[in-house]
Amino acid sequence: MHTRAERQLRAMRQARDCCELGARSRTIHHVTGLTPRDVQRLFFTDPQTTPRGRAPDSPEWYHGANLLYRAEASIFVAIYRRLRSSGFGAGETLVGAYRHYQTFCQCPYRISFDRAFDLASHTDGIWVAKTSVFSVVTCPACRSEFLATFGAVATTNEDCPFCKLVQRHNTDQRIKLSFPKVPLGDPMVVLCQIMDSVCHDQLTDDVPPMSIAPFDRPDSAGTATPRN
Repeated sequence: MHTRAERQLRAMRQARDCCELGARSRTIHHVTGLTPRDVQRLFFTDPQTTPRGRAPDSPEWYHGANLLYRAEASIFVAIYRRLRSSGFGAGETLVGAYRHYQTFCQCPYRISFDRAFDLASHTDGIWVAKTSVFSVVTCPACRSEFLATFGAVATTNEDCPFCKLVQRHNTDQRIKLSFPKVPLGDPMVVLCQIMDSVCHDQLTDDVPPMSIAPFDRPDSAGTATPRN
């Protein structure tokens, strides 16, 4: 049982992590439980650096987003759900999943931390969402996990953003730049690194390797190539 001081320190560390990843005060307040006044006082003392603008609204945004945005949103949520299903808390998982999303995708990242927070909220029905409107489904063709309307069943690859990326990979320069061929490490080592970024003291042994995108099959040269 954590003491009040320990919970407060944990919330402060989590708030710092969120702030470093670009979170606005609203996001930090919901994730950590710190009051909006404390968040503003501790992390946004300079009004010029305070993130502004309309907060993301992912149910409205996702289905109208272009292919690359939907693919990156799916990558983040697939990582997030894998970690959540392993028993990690929502806040720790959000930070760890976002950091690992950044290792998958090329900078500048299409999914901001605030967008990731909103996607996680509407996938789990927590924080700013009362119910789940998204779920992660598996494409029957490429076996990649992607974001879909809650309750949807993927019987074809019609809505799979990764199948579409594979089809266009050789002809679309934007896709080549966003998903280049890269050397791969041992998938279990990669998974342990993700989990370690969420909780340094708690690693689990029985989590299967991830399959979140179709660009993870090494060829003879040890580089990732699109799945056929």
